[in-house]
Amino acid sequence: MKTATRLFLTSLILIAGWTSAAIENDFLARETNNNLTLISGSGEFVPVDQAYAVTVVVESEQLLFNWTIRDGYYLYRDRFKFKSVDTNAVLANPEFASGTVKWDDYFETELEVYYRQTSVKVPFATESTRLKLEIESQGCADAGLCYPPYRQWLDVDLQSGIVEISSQPPAISSPSEDGIAPENLPLHLILLFALAGGMILNLMPCVFPILSIKVLSFTMNHKTNRSKHIHGLAYTFGVVLSFVAIAIAMLSLRAAGESIGWGFQLQSPLFVIFLVYLFFVMGLGLSGYLEIGSNLMSLGQNSQRPEGLRSSFMTGVLATTVASPCTAPFMGPALGFAISQSTSIALLVFAFLGLGMALPFILLAWVPGLTDRLPKPGPWMEAFKQFLAFPIYLSAVWLLWVVGRQTSIDVAAAVIIGLVLLVMGCWIWRLNKKPTTRLAAALVLGGSLAIPLAAISEAEAEPDFLTYSPELLADLRADSQPVFINLTADWCITCLVNERVALSSDNVVQLMRNNNITYLKGDWTNSDPQITELLGRFNRSGVPLYLLYPHGQGEVQILPQILTESMVIEALNKAVD
Repeated sequence: MKTATRLFLTSLILIAGWTSAAIENDFLARETNNNLTLISGSGEFVPVDQAYAVTVVVESEQLLFNWTIRDGYYLYRDRFKFKSVDTNAVLANPEFASGTVKWDDYFETELEVYYRQTSVKVPFATESTRLKLEIESQGCADAGLCYPPYRQWLDVDLQSGIVEISSQPPAISSPSEDGIAPENLPLHLILLFALAGGMILNLMPCVFPILSIKVLSFTMNHKTNRSKHIHGLAYTFGVVLSFVAIAIAMLSLRAAGESIGWGFQLQSPLFVIFLVYLFFVMGLGLSGYLEIGSNLMSLGQNSQRPEGLRSSFMTGVLATTVASPCTAPFMGPALGFAISQSTSIALLVFAFLGLGMALPFILLAWVPGLTDRLPKPGPWMEAFKQFLAFPIYLSAVWLLWVVGRQTSIDVAAAVIIGLVLLVMGCWIWRLNKKPTTRLAAALVLGGSLAIPLAAISEAEAEPDFLTYSPELLADLRADSQPVFINLTADWCITCLVNERVALSSDNVVQLMRNNNITYLKGDWTNSDPQITELLGRFNRSGVPLYLLYPHGQGEVQILPQILTESMVIEALNKAVD
């Protein structure tokens, strides 16, 4: 009874902590987005509806969409989508205006984009007097911010020509991603979908190894039915409680006005980095390099001790945590239904998701003789355990790619360095038990965590820039504006050091912003004839090259290839005098 009481109290603490952390992370994310800055008059990135304003004109059997685009921002041609919300209207292929082709760092290809303004004609056919549409667009700022896809909903009165534009969808029924309208399904069917979706989660590459290792531990550690029952319940309780905790956090944030759903925590780069480290450590444990990785999944522990029971519970928590990036079939209708219902019904749906995920283990623990059908323990188990490390490593690689997409390649590289230091710290720790050795290991392990955090902080502090082009430079000089040009490349170590040491310092960034100095960056990582031509103009055969055009029509200043903060500040002050 004491053990059960402690387990229950631990569960309550888990829910409170998880919910608090989720709310705090979301608040910090909002604050970060609200404080992004741009080298412009206001010094701030504007909301998406101010960056791209749309008006609609009703013409004969077509709609004319006119976008007004703020200076320094652009829209992608191939990201426009037009869809009829009702079934009474048919939309023809949109007619686009010609745009500008540019290399896009976000999508890593050449794309056609629109600056300042663009128009799109959308022919339609309908017998109704009203037309309901959903439109989607996506754009970025030259300074480096890319907005997520932006959806708007239109209610068009074809007789009067009045168009109502809303950022919220109309209150009509629409099918889910699985082609089923969840609001039309009875509760028992939704719960079956949730149960099935939870079961399928066990087959995901990040969850399957954990379930497999837990099953193997049953064959080694649990010889009595009572032991199987207790540990099966502890594992189930951990899974179900974790799903409920996620639901509480998600519903709390939605009640606060946030538009989030399953996997919302993955929108935080810090949480994704945490998962990268977690998967990597688990993989090292399965490979036999780290004992802690095995302990995470309850191998080698005495199942008859209270610590073993808590370990089964925490294994359930771990399984739910690593399952967060996954969405299984049949989860769509269940989740769509849950977020539209009362809190009690929503929590019930999430509890069934957790129950479905724990169901294979419940059957293993409670069905008599089922464990007897499992393969007998032997040397093959160690080889199988090591094999399971590879899907875990692949999951870590995928999440590392997500980090790179969310932030930058610099942050992803910092995470890789952190993982290398993690292995190095563990290696030093295992050398001997001397205090100096353990201290050195602790310092290296601390560095493995600090480096990714510092990289994220530095990425936010980097000066915003525009991409160099001869045309843009000519326009800026025609207006007598001061311009700083940085010709760089990702493979140029000197360039990267200068950017970190001098160009990204708070004093330099603030000085550029206060004096409206336009920062142009020319990326020579891949061959670029325009940058090559500029290098040749100043008798340079390679990067870095730093050019500073002063206010007015003064002569360009060439800065040294090795920069310091004070050197850059002095040059910038002279340029604006």
